[in-house]
Amino acid sequence: MLNFEFRNPTKILFGKGQIANLPKEIPAGAKLLMLYGGGSIKQNGIYDQVKDALQGFTVLEFSGIPANPEYEVLLKALKVIKDEKIDFMLAVGGGSVIDGVKFLSSAALYEGDTPWDILSKKIVTKKGLPFGTVLTLPATASEMNSGAVISRKETQEKFSMGGPGLFPQFSVLDPTVVASIPKRQLANGITDAFTHVLEQYMTYPAGALLQDRIAESIMQTLIEVAPRVIKDPSDYEAAANFMWSCTMALNGLIQKGVPTDWAIHAMGHELTAMFGIDHARTLAIIAPSHYRYNFDGKKEKLAQYAERVWNVTAMSLEEQATAGIKMTEEFFHSLDIDTRLSEYTGLYEGTAQIISRRFTERGWNGLGERKSLTPDDVEKIVEMSY
Repeated sequence: MLNFEFRNPTKILFGKGQIANLPKEIPAGAKLLMLYGGGSIKQNGIYDQVKDALQGFTVLEFSGIPANPEYEVLLKALKVIKDEKIDFMLAVGGGSVIDGVKFLSSAALYEGDTPWDILSKKIVTKKGLPFGTVLTLPATASEMNSGAVISRKETQEKFSMGGPGLFPQFSVLDPTVVASIPKRQLANGITDAFTHVLEQYMTYPAGALLQDRIAESIMQTLIEVAPRVIKDPSDYEAAANFMWSCTMALNGLIQKGVPTDWAIHAMGHELTAMFGIDHARTLAIIAPSHYRYNFDGKKEKLAQYAERVWNVTAMSLEEQATAGIKMTEEFFHSLDIDTRLSEYTGLYEGTAQIISRRFTERGWNGLGERKSLTPDDVEKIVEMSY
């Protein structure tokens, strides 16, 4: 097991009715900016619950944060924060809204002239404007980690950011919100969380027995509850296990003491930036080809995964590993998630070369758990994903 440090300061309020406890978590007298997306929270009752809970606070609102939070939109929110001297933010939404608020948390205190530098220059945020979250769409675990991903349409770029100053002060997780989530978004959330676990697990054995078991249990739980929550999102037990699995998938716990990959995300982000494909679906496009291309380096963990998660036994190690990839792809298909780029766009020719060139220009010459995946390798993996 590798050396590690672990600290997660985010307070979780989990369960029915927890939105009513917001006033206990927000500093008294705070001037608050409530941020959300396209307005679905006004249709499913969450907006009213939050506003009722915030009576007594000075609350301004900023709506319209899109999926794949857009830099230009966030700059408008940043102006509100500075003009109105906001001292606390509340993100009400899924990972996109929360990621957007994390960028704003960093940018509000950034002393440079161009906030995009936080992303392009990978500036670590040690202190940000305080914020909390009310989660409405389980998927990314942004509600309990310190990372974010922001898009910029004008340059077709999508970059990650983070730092110890970007943990939410608190996050409200009420599984009853799942009842109003469309089937497509539920499938995306399951796929996103499942792939988050894979990125931290599907590397090489590191002797971290407990981390492996926790990772496997999260994947097993997602597999078990996926058909239930898609069939009936008002099933509270299924929704609660789905929501908590998504949070546990990327709150920092299972990545400690183990090598992690994240090359799938790096490639997937480019597909979203280029074609606007849902983030989770880009991961499903890349993952099978990534594992096939890097089979020799990952086959021990692929075989372990196939046996422990999918109960594939009585085969050779190579056969088990191959079955693990096949079962993963079939799981995505069971969620109506396509796993080929050509199933999303007819403009896929040349995509691999564009992504490879971008990685070369950025100096991303060694991705993956061994830092050995070159832009040439990336080109081949993306071509395999057509």
